[in-house]
Amino acid sequence: MRKYVRRIKYNRKLYKHYVSINFRSMMQYKTSFLLSSVGQFLVSFNVFLGVFFMFRRFSKVEGFTYSEVLLCFSIVLMEFSLAEMAARGFDGFAGMVRTGEFDRVLVRPQGEIIQVLGSKFELTRIGRMLQAVVMFCYGVVKSQVVWDFPKVLTVIFMLIGGTAVFCGLFLIYAALCFFTLDGLEFMNVFTDGAREFGKYPAGVYGEKILLFATFFVPYALVQYYPLLYILERRTSIGYVVLPLAACWFLAPALGLWKFGVRHYKSSGS
Repeated sequence: MRKYVRRIKYNRKLYKHYVSINFRSMMQYKTSFLLSSVGQFLVSFNVFLGVFFMFRRFSKVEGFTYSEVLLCFSIVLMEFSLAEMAARGFDGFAGMVRTGEFDRVLVRPQGEIIQVLGSKFELTRIGRMLQAVVMFCYGVVKSQVVWDFPKVLTVIFMLIGGTAVFCGLFLIYAALCFFTLDGLEFMNVFTDGAREFGKYPAGVYGEKILLFATFFVPYALVQYYPLLYILERRTSIGYVVLPLAACWFLAPALGLWKFGVRHYKSSGS
């Protein structure tokens, strides 16, 4: 047990070191970092405009008001931004496999996952995070939610669970590269697509989509159900910790990764 705890502490320290290296590298080109951050802000701004113009015509969507939808969308956008910022290394993993860079990763004494994670830390996603925070603050003010400790805790758990789900998806994307030697574009349906569809509560899309988002890829556990609790449409205290249940998604993602590592064959580059 002590050995396991020491390893966790060591990996955490190593990851912080990787982040520090990436941060210092980006700060060598401050103008580029600033423009990239602004670009990320603007990229997701068009999605916000879609929501804005929708509610210019309709006052509610399946019973959800404009401020409530913004509250939902902002939390999903924060989850996605945190995951993309931390797990960006998995998104570019196909290049490591094609060029044979992963061969060098395997002969190093550190774990493969921590090395891939540390290969890229995308701090420019802070622009997207800023937009999400602004939308969240607006939603909090306009939605007339009476905030208490359980609701604040629910939002925190939503961020933890949602970040875990998106990190799991990035990990699956990377694991599939062991067998294809290239990234599979259809995985964008579950990552970028989830960010786009996440602007509305999952229940809006119908029962079948809600079932898929509950039991297959647990988006609804970190978006729809806890949102119902925050908006006081559900009163069970179980909805507070429900987002943490979504962390189970990391288990099959990690299992697929380990399976891929065991069956990895160098591209010969």
